[in-house]
Amino acid sequence: MLKLPTMLELLQAGVHFGHKTVRRHPKMMPYIFGERGGINIIDLDKTLSMTKTTLVRLQEIAARGGTVLFVGTKKQVSDTVRHEAESCGMPYVTNRWLGGTFTNFSEVSKQIRRYHDLKDKKESGVLARKYTKKEQVVFLREIDELEKKVGGISNMRRLPEAIIIIDCKKEKTALRESKIVNVPVFALLDTNVNPDDINYGIPANDDAVKTVNMMVHLFAEAIKAGQAHPVVERSGAVTTTTPVKSKVTGQASLLSENGAVVGTPFSDQA
Repeated sequence: MLKLPTMLELLQAGVHFGHKTVRRHPKMMPYIFGERGGINIIDLDKTLSMTKTTLVRLQEIAARGGTVLFVGTKKQVSDTVRHEAESCGMPYVTNRWLGGTFTNFSEVSKQIRRYHDLKDKKESGVLARKYTKKEQVVFLREIDELEKKVGGISNMRRLPEAIIIIDCKKEKTALRESKIVNVPVFALLDTNVNPDDINYGIPANDDAVKTVNMMVHLFAEAIKAGQAHPVVERSGAVTTTTPVKSKVTGQASLLSENGAVVGTPFSDQA
């Protein structure tokens, strides 16, 4: 059973720090606790409740054998995204989103098949036996290029049942394609994004490494929980496992006047 982070853990990870007030999206106002020094402070009560809803939905998708694509191409979070996706056997994009990954999946699938074909030939020794060294170099370069483009999605045979996006502003092409093909979007909602674009959002800082590490780990754990406890459907009833409710301490009592956690330093921003 999953355990939600406490209010203090969220504060220590810097989840509550939004962008400057001048960059605030007006539709994010319901998720903002206040502002300190020109910086939006996210309402962590909303973060906790929406985290629970989001994790439950991810568990349901995973329990039915669904595929969830992780997307995070920012350098400071790409390793975490790849590690957590691999830990639950899900595809990921941590380099550049390949245009048409969703909207032209048939063409992307051709590149995936080409990637598998060349890798199989390399591993079986076919390239070494049948081609000159010069030709082998060309093939190896092609494998490297394909690895960057489709390596993380090489086992994705169809469009996923959901996509997790870490930074919706940066991954705007992935977000746009998801909406076009109706793939549900799970994402962090920083104060500069439009929450209407997201199916399941969690109000949270999408720049701080500690915050991203925490949230991506929760996503992966929810998926693993779903995989470990498949949904049992009987007479139309669906049984799921839900995260436990965490004990909440008020956000206001844990914040000092400058927005920091009382007795703890600011979370490093990346």
